Amino acid sequence: MSLLRNTHRFYGSSSSAVTAQSWIYAKVFKGEPTQQNFRLEREDLPALADGDFLARADYISVDPYMRPYMMAYPEGTPMIGGQVATVLDSKNAGFPVGSAIFGQFGWRTHTVCNPAKLKTDRPYVLPDFGSLPTSLGLGVLGMPGNTAYFGLSELCEPKEGETVVVSGAAGAVGSHVGQIGKIKGCRVVGIAGSDAKCAWLKELGFDEVINYKTANVYGELKKAAPKGIDCYFDNVGGPISEAVIKQMNVYGRIAVCGTISNYNTAIEKVTDPLRQMVFKQLRMEGFLVWRWNNRWMEGIEANLRWIRDGKLQWQETVTEGFEQVPQAFMDMLKGGNTGKAVVKV
Repeated sequence: MSLLRNTHRFYGSSSSAVTAQSWIYAKVFKGEPTQQNFRLEREDLPALADGDFLARADYISVDPYMRPYMMAYPEGTPMIGGQVATVLDSKNAGFPVGSAIFGQFGWRTHTVCNPAKLKTDRPYVLPDFGSLPTSLGLGVLGMPGNTAYFGLSELCEPKEGETVVVSGAAGAVGSHVGQIGKIKGCRVVGIAGSDAKCAWLKELGFDEVINYKTANVYGELKKAAPKGIDCYFDNVGGPISEAVIKQMNVYGRIAVCGTISNYNTAIEKVTDPLRQMVFKQLRMEGFLVWRWNNRWMEGIEANLRWIRDGKLQWQETVTEGFEQVPQAFMDMLKGGNTGKAVVKV
Protein backbone atom coordinates (compact mmCIF):
# COMPACT_ATOMS: atom_id res chain seq x y z
CA MET A 1 0.00 0.00 0.00
CA SER A 2 1.13 3.54 -0.63
CA LEU A 3 1.50 5.60 2.51
CA LEU A 4 1.95 8.90 0.68
CA ARG A 5 -0.34 11.56 2.02
CA ASN A 6 -0.78 15.30 2.01
CA THR A 7 0.16 16.84 5.35
CA HIS A 8 0.21 20.55 4.45
CA ARG A 9 -2.45 23.16 5.14
CA PHE A 10 -2.54 26.56 3.48
CA TYR A 11 -4.37 29.66 4.61
CA GLY A 12 -5.22 32.99 3.08
CA SER A 13 -3.72 32.51 -0.40
CA SER A 14 -4.91 34.99 -3.01
CA SER A 15 -6.11 33.48 -6.28
CA SER A 16 -5.17 36.65 -8.16
CA ALA A 17 -1.51 35.84 -7.40
CA VAL A 18 -1.75 32.21 -8.55
CA THR A 19 -0.69 30.89 -11.93
CA ALA A 20 -2.18 27.48 -12.74
CA GLN A 21 -0.57 24.88 -14.96
CA SER A 22 -2.76 22.56 -17.00
CA TRP A 23 -2.26 19.76 -19.50
CA ILE A 24 -4.08 20.27 -22.81
CA TYR A 25 -5.37 17.64 -25.27
CA ALA A 26 -3.12 18.93 -28.05
CA LYS A 27 -3.58 16.26 -30.72
CA VAL A 28 -6.29 13.65 -31.35
CA PHE A 29 -5.36 10.17 -30.11
CA LYS A 30 -4.51 7.65 -32.81
CA GLY A 31 -3.48 4.34 -31.32
CA GLU A 32 -1.49 4.56 -28.11
CA PRO A 33 -1.17 8.10 -26.69
CA THR A 34 2.26 9.73 -26.91
CA GLN A 35 3.76 12.90 -25.44
CA GLN A 36 2.77 14.69 -28.67
CA ASN A 37 -0.88 14.36 -27.66
CA PHE A 38 -0.37 16.71 -24.72
CA ARG A 39 0.72 20.32 -24.21
CA LEU A 40 1.45 22.15 -20.95
CA GLU A 41 -0.07 25.62 -20.57
CA ARG A 42 -0.18 28.30 -17.86
CA GLU A 43 -3.09 30.47 -16.79
CA ASP A 44 -3.36 33.39 -14.36
CA LEU A 45 -6.37 32.80 -12.14
CA PRO A 46 -8.94 35.51 -11.31
CA ALA A 47 -9.63 36.87 -7.85
CA LEU A 48 -12.32 35.04 -5.92
CA ALA A 49 -15.93 36.17 -6.18
CA ASP A 50 -18.65 35.30 -3.67
CA GLY A 51 -19.30 31.54 -3.76
CA ASP A 52 -15.84 30.74 -5.17
CA PHE A 53 -12.99 28.80 -3.66
CA LEU A 54 -9.39 28.23 -4.76
CA ALA A 55 -8.08 24.65 -4.68
CA ARG A 56 -4.58 23.28 -5.17
CA ALA A 57 -4.25 19.74 -6.56
CA ASP A 58 -2.56 17.22 -4.26
CA TYR A 59 -3.26 14.04 -6.27
CA ILE A 60 -4.45 13.71 -9.85
CA SER A 61 -6.18 10.60 -11.17
CA VAL A 62 -5.32 8.83 -14.42
CA ASP A 63 -7.98 6.34 -15.54
CA PRO A 64 -8.74 4.17 -18.59
CA TYR A 65 -12.01 5.98 -19.33
CA MET A 66 -10.09 9.15 -20.20
CA ARG A 67 -8.79 7.56 -23.42
CA PRO A 68 -12.21 7.04 -25.12
CA TYR A 69 -13.87 10.04 -23.48
CA MET A 70 -11.32 12.54 -24.85
CA MET A 71 -12.12 11.40 -28.40
CA ALA A 72 -15.35 13.40 -28.07
CA TYR A 73 -13.45 16.62 -27.32
CA PRO A 74 -11.70 18.91 -29.83
CA GLU A 75 -7.98 19.52 -29.82
CA GLY A 76 -7.05 22.29 -27.41
CA THR A 77 -9.41 21.08 -24.67
CA PRO A 78 -8.00 20.72 -21.14
CA MET A 79 -7.60 17.07 -20.14
CA ILE A 80 -10.47 15.79 -18.01
CA GLY A 81 -10.27 13.89 -14.75
CA GLY A 82 -10.66 13.91 -11.00
CA GLN A 83 -8.31 15.19 -8.35
CA VAL A 84 -8.00 15.40 -4.60
CA ALA A 85 -7.19 18.97 -3.68
CA THR A 86 -6.74 21.30 -0.70
CA VAL A 87 -8.77 24.49 -0.41
CA LEU A 88 -6.30 27.39 -0.19
CA ASP A 89 -8.72 30.31 -0.12
CA SER A 90 -12.49 30.46 0.03
CA LYS A 91 -15.54 32.66 -0.20
CA ASN A 92 -17.78 29.61 0.12
CA ALA A 93 -18.76 28.35 3.58
CA GLY A 94 -19.25 24.83 2.26
CA PHE A 95 -15.59 24.59 1.26
CA PRO A 96 -13.56 26.00 4.17
CA VAL A 97 -9.87 26.77 3.90
CA GLY A 98 -7.73 23.70 4.62
CA SER A 99 -10.38 21.14 3.71
CA ALA A 100 -9.58 18.16 1.49
CA ILE A 101 -11.96 17.90 -1.46
CA PHE A 102 -12.62 15.88 -4.59
CA GLY A 103 -13.26 17.76 -7.82
CA GLN A 104 -13.53 17.00 -11.53
CA PHE A 105 -10.99 19.73 -12.27
CA GLY A 106 -8.88 17.87 -14.83
CA TRP A 107 -5.12 17.79 -15.16
CA ARG A 108 -4.37 21.17 -13.57
CA THR A 109 -2.51 22.43 -10.52
CA HIS A 110 -4.94 25.10 -9.28
CA THR A 111 -8.63 25.76 -9.84
CA VAL A 112 -11.11 28.50 -8.98
CA CYS A 113 -14.57 26.97 -8.66
CA ASN A 114 -18.09 28.03 -7.78
CA PRO A 115 -20.08 24.78 -7.28
CA ALA A 116 -23.42 26.58 -7.67
CA LYS A 117 -22.57 27.26 -11.31
CA LEU A 118 -22.09 23.57 -12.09
CA LYS A 119 -25.03 21.42 -13.21
CA THR A 120 -23.09 18.16 -12.87
CA ASP A 121 -19.78 16.92 -11.44
CA ARG A 122 -19.97 19.14 -8.39
CA PRO A 123 -16.99 18.91 -6.03
CA TYR A 124 -17.43 17.64 -2.49
CA VAL A 125 -15.53 17.71 0.78
CA LEU A 126 -14.02 14.30 1.53
CA PRO A 127 -15.33 12.39 4.54
CA ASP A 128 -12.91 11.87 7.41
CA PHE A 129 -10.56 9.08 6.32
CA GLY A 130 -8.78 9.05 9.66
CA SER A 131 -5.16 7.96 9.20
CA LEU A 132 -5.75 6.83 5.60
CA PRO A 133 -4.23 8.94 2.80
CA THR A 134 -6.53 11.40 1.06
CA SER A 135 -5.38 9.95 -2.28
CA LEU A 136 -7.85 7.13 -1.63
CA GLY A 137 -10.52 9.64 -2.62
CA LEU A 138 -9.40 8.88 -6.19
CA GLY A 139 -9.45 5.13 -5.71
CA VAL A 140 -10.99 2.73 -3.25
CA LEU A 141 -12.83 5.62 -1.53
CA GLY A 142 -13.81 7.40 -4.72
CA MET A 143 -14.96 6.73 -8.28
CA PRO A 144 -13.23 3.33 -8.79
CA GLY A 145 -14.44 2.10 -5.40
CA ASN A 146 -18.00 3.12 -6.16
CA THR A 147 -17.75 1.60 -9.63
CA ALA A 148 -16.90 -1.72 -8.02
CA TYR A 149 -19.44 -1.38 -5.22
CA PHE A 150 -22.47 -0.42 -7.31
CA GLY A 151 -21.54 -2.27 -10.50
CA LEU A 152 -21.14 -5.62 -8.79
CA SER A 153 -23.85 -5.28 -6.16
CA GLU A 154 -26.56 -3.66 -8.26
CA LEU A 155 -26.04 -5.31 -11.65
CA CYS A 156 -24.47 -8.70 -10.94
CA GLU A 157 -26.26 -9.23 -7.61
CA PRO A 158 -23.85 -12.00 -6.51
CA LYS A 159 -25.20 -14.62 -4.14
CA GLU A 160 -23.28 -16.67 -1.61
CA GLY A 161 -21.72 -19.74 -3.22
CA GLU A 162 -21.79 -18.35 -6.77
CA THR A 163 -18.73 -17.93 -9.00
CA VAL A 164 -17.63 -14.42 -9.98
CA VAL A 165 -15.07 -13.75 -12.71
CA VAL A 166 -13.32 -10.39 -13.00
CA SER A 167 -11.24 -9.27 -15.98
CA GLY A 168 -8.71 -6.47 -15.57
CA ALA A 169 -8.59 -7.85 -12.05
CA ALA A 170 -5.40 -6.13 -10.87
CA GLY A 171 -6.63 -2.63 -11.64
CA ALA A 172 -8.26 -0.20 -9.25
CA VAL A 173 -11.79 -1.43 -10.03
CA GLY A 174 -11.12 -5.12 -10.68
CA SER A 175 -9.13 -5.75 -7.49
CA HIS A 176 -11.92 -4.12 -5.52
CA VAL A 177 -14.67 -6.11 -7.27
CA GLY A 178 -12.98 -9.41 -6.42
CA GLN A 179 -12.70 -8.52 -2.75
CA ILE A 180 -16.38 -7.55 -2.57
CA GLY A 181 -17.19 -10.89 -4.18
CA LYS A 182 -15.30 -12.65 -1.38
CA ILE A 183 -17.05 -10.52 1.25
CA LYS A 184 -20.35 -11.74 -0.22
CA GLY A 185 -19.26 -15.38 0.04
CA CYS A 186 -18.51 -16.08 -3.63
CA ARG A 187 -15.81 -18.01 -5.41
CA VAL A 188 -13.76 -15.38 -7.25
CA VAL A 189 -11.57 -15.85 -10.32
CA GLY A 190 -9.40 -12.98 -11.52
CA ILE A 191 -7.81 -12.45 -14.93
CA ALA A 192 -4.73 -10.20 -15.07
CA GLY A 193 -1.63 -9.59 -17.19
CA SER A 194 1.43 -10.65 -15.18
CA ASP A 195 2.56 -13.24 -12.66
CA ALA A 196 3.25 -10.47 -10.13
CA LYS A 197 -0.27 -9.13 -10.47
CA CYS A 198 -1.72 -12.63 -10.16
CA ALA A 199 0.33 -13.21 -6.99
CA TRP A 200 -1.04 -10.00 -5.49
CA LEU A 201 -4.62 -11.04 -6.30
CA LYS A 202 -4.04 -14.31 -4.46
CA GLU A 203 -2.89 -12.25 -1.45
CA LEU A 204 -6.19 -10.38 -1.64
CA GLY A 205 -8.09 -13.65 -1.36
CA PHE A 206 -8.97 -14.44 -4.98
CA ASP A 207 -9.58 -18.19 -5.23
CA GLU A 208 -7.97 -18.56 -8.65
CA VAL A 209 -6.09 -16.22 -11.00
CA ILE A 210 -5.21 -16.48 -14.68
CA ASN A 211 -2.38 -14.67 -16.47
CA TYR A 212 -3.99 -14.05 -19.86
CA LYS A 213 -0.62 -13.27 -21.45
CA THR A 214 0.80 -16.74 -20.79
CA ALA A 215 -2.22 -19.01 -20.39
CA ASN A 216 -5.11 -20.25 -22.49
CA VAL A 217 -7.90 -18.31 -20.82
CA TYR A 218 -10.72 -20.58 -22.00
CA GLY A 219 -8.96 -23.74 -20.84
CA GLU A 220 -7.85 -22.29 -17.51
CA LEU A 221 -11.36 -21.01 -16.80
CA LYS A 222 -12.65 -24.56 -17.19
CA LYS A 223 -10.39 -25.55 -14.32
CA ALA A 224 -10.84 -22.42 -12.21
CA ALA A 225 -14.65 -22.38 -12.51
CA PRO A 226 -15.66 -26.05 -12.80
CA LYS A 227 -19.29 -25.26 -11.93
CA GLY A 228 -19.53 -22.50 -14.53
CA ILE A 229 -19.70 -18.73 -14.07
CA ASP A 230 -22.61 -16.91 -12.51
CA CYS A 231 -21.34 -13.30 -12.55
CA TYR A 232 -18.87 -11.60 -14.85
CA PHE A 233 -17.50 -8.11 -14.18
CA ASP A 234 -16.03 -7.08 -17.52
CA ASN A 235 -13.34 -4.40 -17.71
CA VAL A 236 -11.71 -5.43 -20.99
CA GLY A 237 -14.03 -6.84 -23.68
CA GLY A 238 -12.55 -8.69 -26.66
CA PRO A 239 -11.38 -12.33 -26.71
CA ILE A 240 -11.16 -12.60 -22.91
CA SER A 241 -14.81 -11.72 -22.56
CA GLU A 242 -15.70 -14.16 -25.32
CA ALA A 243 -13.99 -16.95 -23.37
CA VAL A 244 -15.86 -16.02 -20.17
CA ILE A 245 -19.31 -15.62 -21.72
CA LYS A 246 -19.10 -19.06 -23.33
CA GLN A 247 -18.83 -20.55 -19.82
CA MET A 248 -21.61 -18.58 -18.15
CA ASN A 249 -24.34 -20.47 -16.33
CA VAL A 250 -28.03 -20.12 -17.10
CA TYR A 251 -29.34 -16.78 -15.77
CA GLY A 252 -25.79 -15.45 -15.48
CA ARG A 253 -25.29 -11.70 -15.02
CA ILE A 254 -22.68 -9.55 -16.76
CA ALA A 255 -21.74 -5.99 -15.76
CA VAL A 256 -19.82 -4.25 -18.55
CA CYS A 257 -17.60 -1.58 -17.02
CA GLY A 258 -15.01 -1.06 -19.77
CA THR A 259 -13.44 -2.36 -22.96
CA ILE A 260 -9.80 -1.47 -22.38
CA SER A 261 -8.62 -4.17 -24.79
CA ASN A 262 -9.59 -1.94 -27.72
CA TYR A 263 -9.00 1.58 -26.39
CA ASN A 264 -5.63 1.85 -28.14
CA THR A 265 -6.03 -0.72 -30.92
CA ALA A 266 -8.55 -1.87 -33.49
CA ILE A 267 -11.45 -3.93 -32.15
CA GLU A 268 -10.69 -7.65 -32.41
CA LYS A 269 -13.26 -9.93 -34.01
CA VAL A 270 -15.02 -12.25 -31.60
CA THR A 271 -17.87 -14.72 -31.87
CA ASP A 272 -21.30 -13.09 -31.76
CA PRO A 273 -22.39 -13.55 -28.11
CA LEU A 274 -26.13 -13.38 -28.78
CA ARG A 275 -26.52 -17.16 -29.07
CA GLN A 276 -25.11 -17.48 -25.55
CA MET A 277 -27.33 -14.63 -24.38
CA VAL A 278 -30.47 -16.33 -25.68
CA PHE A 279 -29.97 -19.97 -24.79
CA LYS A 280 -28.44 -19.28 -21.38
CA GLN A 281 -30.86 -16.40 -20.71
CA LEU A 282 -28.02 -14.12 -19.68
CA ARG A 283 -28.39 -10.54 -18.54
CA MET A 284 -25.72 -8.10 -19.74
CA GLU A 285 -25.75 -4.42 -18.86
CA GLY A 286 -23.23 -1.68 -19.48
CA PHE A 287 -22.99 1.13 -16.97
CA LEU A 288 -21.41 4.40 -15.94
CA VAL A 289 -21.02 4.87 -12.21
CA TRP A 290 -22.54 8.35 -12.34
CA ARG A 291 -26.03 6.79 -12.41
CA TRP A 292 -25.59 6.34 -8.63
CA ASN A 293 -24.60 9.95 -7.92
CA ASN A 294 -27.52 10.26 -5.51
CA ARG A 295 -26.05 7.39 -3.44
CA TRP A 296 -22.38 8.38 -3.78
CA MET A 297 -21.58 8.63 -0.07
CA GLU A 298 -23.27 5.28 0.57
CA GLY A 299 -20.59 3.56 -1.52
CA ILE A 300 -17.72 5.48 0.06
CA GLU A 301 -18.95 4.77 3.59
CA ALA A 302 -19.44 1.04 2.87
CA ASN A 303 -15.95 0.72 1.43
CA LEU A 304 -14.47 2.68 4.34
CA ARG A 305 -16.15 0.32 6.83
CA TRP A 306 -14.73 -2.71 5.01
CA ILE A 307 -11.23 -1.19 5.10
CA ARG A 308 -11.51 -0.51 8.82
CA ASP A 309 -12.85 -4.02 9.42
CA GLY A 310 -9.86 -5.50 7.60
CA LYS A 311 -12.01 -6.94 4.80
CA LEU A 312 -10.82 -4.68 1.98
CA GLN A 313 -7.23 -3.97 0.95
CA TRP A 314 -5.97 -1.43 -1.53
CA GLN A 315 -2.85 -0.56 -3.46
CA GLU A 316 -1.72 2.49 -5.36
CA THR A 317 0.85 3.10 -8.06
CA VAL A 318 2.03 6.65 -7.31
CA THR A 319 3.94 8.79 -9.82
CA GLU A 320 5.67 11.90 -8.46
CA GLY A 321 5.36 15.29 -10.15
CA PHE A 322 2.73 17.21 -12.14
CA GLU A 323 4.94 17.13 -15.23
CA GLN A 324 4.66 13.33 -15.21
CA VAL A 325 0.86 13.13 -15.55
CA PRO A 326 0.87 12.22 -19.28
CA GLN A 327 3.51 9.53 -18.74
CA ALA A 328 1.55 8.07 -15.82
CA PHE A 329 -1.55 8.00 -18.04
CA MET A 330 0.29 6.22 -20.84
CA ASP A 331 1.86 3.71 -18.46
CA MET A 332 -1.54 2.94 -16.93
CA LEU A 333 -3.08 2.22 -20.34
CA LYS A 334 -0.30 -0.32 -20.93
CA GLY A 335 -1.01 -2.08 -17.63
CA GLY A 336 1.94 -0.55 -15.78
CA ASN A 337 -0.06 -0.02 -12.60
CA THR A 338 -1.16 -2.35 -9.84
CA GLY A 339 -4.24 -0.99 -8.09
CA LYS A 340 -5.06 2.68 -8.58
CA ALA A 341 -2.76 4.91 -10.64
CA VAL A 342 -2.37 8.43 -9.22
CA VAL A 343 0.03 11.31 -9.60
CA LYS A 344 1.26 13.11 -6.49
CA VAL A 345 1.52 16.76 -7.43
